[in-house]
Amino acid sequence: MHVTGTHFTDRTDAGRRLAARLGHLGGPDTVVVALPRGGVPVAAEVASALGAPLDICVIRKLGVPYQPELGMGAIGEDGVRVLNEQVIGLAGISDEQLAKVERRERAELERRALRYRGDRPAAELRGRTVVVVDDGIATGSTALAACRIVRARGAARVVLAVPVAPRDWTDRLSAVADELVCVDTPSPFFAIGEFYADFSQTEDEEVLRLLAEARGERPEHSAEVDRELALSAAGVRLAGRLTVPAGARGIVVFAHGSGSGRHSPRNRYVAEHLNRAGLGTLLFDLLTEAEEPDRRKVFDVGLLGSRLTAVARRLDGPDGLDETRGLPLGLFGASTGAAAALHTAAELGPAVRAVVSRGGRPDLAAPAVLGRVSAPTLLLVGALDATVLDLNRQAEALLRCESELVVVAHASHLFEEPGTLDRVAELAADWFLRHLPRTGPTGGPTGDAP
Repeated sequence: MHVTGTHFTDRTDAGRRLAARLGHLGGPDTVVVALPRGGVPVAAEVASALGAPLDICVIRKLGVPYQPELGMGAIGEDGVRVLNEQVIGLAGISDEQLAKVERRERAELERRALRYRGDRPAAELRGRTVVVVDDGIATGSTALAACRIVRARGAARVVLAVPVAPRDWTDRLSAVADELVCVDTPSPFFAIGEFYADFSQTEDEEVLRLLAEARGERPEHSAEVDRELALSAAGVRLAGRLTVPAGARGIVVFAHGSGSGRHSPRNRYVAEHLNRAGLGTLLFDLLTEAEEPDRRKVFDVGLLGSRLTAVARRLDGPDGLDETRGLPLGLFGASTGAAAALHTAAELGPAVRAVVSRGGRPDLAAPAVLGRVSAPTLLLVGALDATVLDLNRQAEALLRCESELVVVAHASHLFEEPGTLDRVAELAADWFLRHLPRTGPTGGPTGDAP
């Protein structure tokens, strides 16, 4: 229990309370800049109250390699880096270890900046009052980096505003901001989340929605095609579920594994996340009901891959589906379905723009097949799934395309542990949006997707 302090209902409530303390900053020269993701719902309320434009400032924490939740610094856009020398020293972090963490986080930072901002330019800050907003201050490293970024971009006055912070927060941050505003500074202070009734993770879709609304735009992907269908492949009829948001950025075809099909709860969960991110999805049964009991067919990668290839060809073919024609193609494979997805990627070559494997068995694809895959491939494996992790490492060594192996902490083979499937969905969406190009009205590519 904290001695004094305000409990916020959620980030929206916190934003309204914070905005009430910032009325003196209203005016045409004010810009509100949020730290995504949690700072965006707070900042949206502030920007609305001030009648100011809303932008983002992407920051990535540099976590200690063996204790990622412990920050040893932060990086931001425009090459800004803030280090906590005390943590680095106590943790015994070498220059090589620091550089490795920074390379990884820098790549993720660039990916997220593209995801949130797309091809829109950053807000002009030169000569303006910039209000930097987050959902709270803990160590202050990300806020410090954000203030330095906006100052480097020409802000005439920097105001750092948060709903909650430790009592000594001004000692840490007064050097980088002209004004510090906080609703409450409770003591004791252990974590930001303890002062929120609802501190659930802010999803990318909410960030994109709030940014769009701040620009006066309609939220994208509000309407959907969502229907069951039957697909012909290699002489059999296969049942599927097609979901295509309005303005979809691409279509992702799912290849299920170990006998599961379009009703797989885990793949449906990931597919729903992709739909909210503006991607179409097709989940379909690789086997008919009569074939499902035959375990030989479940592990027949050649059969599964040939059917997946036939379906994928239909999506953009002359006799294909109107809803998917012209959309860039991605493949998502789970378990044995990952091998089928790589088989199809090898067969279709450049027509497949990206592949994601969840707890997959890429080793079941022949080495010659792996060597022919040209699509950027993301391999997601649970940290507790030791055998499959080793098999993925061996398979990745045979890939000649751009590839990345990401180990999801605390996850077993089925990603049943809390938060692990959310991490899979997030990583998959980022990968597909990064590699599936934008398409114009006639289906032609117009540039890389964020």
